[in-house]
Amino acid sequence: MLPDRDAAEEAAQELGERFGVREEPQIVRDALAGEDDAEDAQWLVLVRDEDERLDAAALDAFAGEWEGWREEP
Repeated sequence: MLPDRDAAEEAAQELGERFGVREEPQIVRDALAGEDDAEDAQWLVLVRDEDERLDAAALDAFAGEWEGWREEP
């Protein structure tokens, strides 16, 4: 979860470079409940890690660089 689209786009690009993510991460706008304003949205960078090769602590630190956080489904 990231605070704005620019941060999400930068993070998605950097994921491939830093972690070797092969699939391009999907960027999704997540509007806060009851809000229509784009200012009241968070942005998700969706990454599949079916092989469980990405380190959760490293991803937490990575998301923190953009004032975001990691969530699991």
